[in-house]
Amino acid sequence: MRYCELCGRPADHPHHVFGASNRDKSEQYGMVAYLCHRCHINSNMAVHRCRKTDLMLKIRYQEKFEAENPDKSFIEIFGRNYK
Repeated sequence: MRYCELCGRPADHPHHVFGASNRDKSEQYGMVAYLCHRCHINSNMAVHRCRKTDLMLKIRYQEKFEAENPDKSFIEIFGRNYK
């Protein structure tokens, strides 16, 4: 069982942290956060409703990417710096 990366509840919603045009890259580099329904969609602080929550995940996953891929440029691959 997976648990929500934001609140710890059981999670069944994969969230592509860098979506839209970067959705495939999110999959390729493991930038998919598992979230519960509430944290994904259904609360005022949910990642799809709250810019602060969305940005927090983007920063966390950018740091993860940089730690796991020191030979690659996050900005060149994802087109932006979130930190």
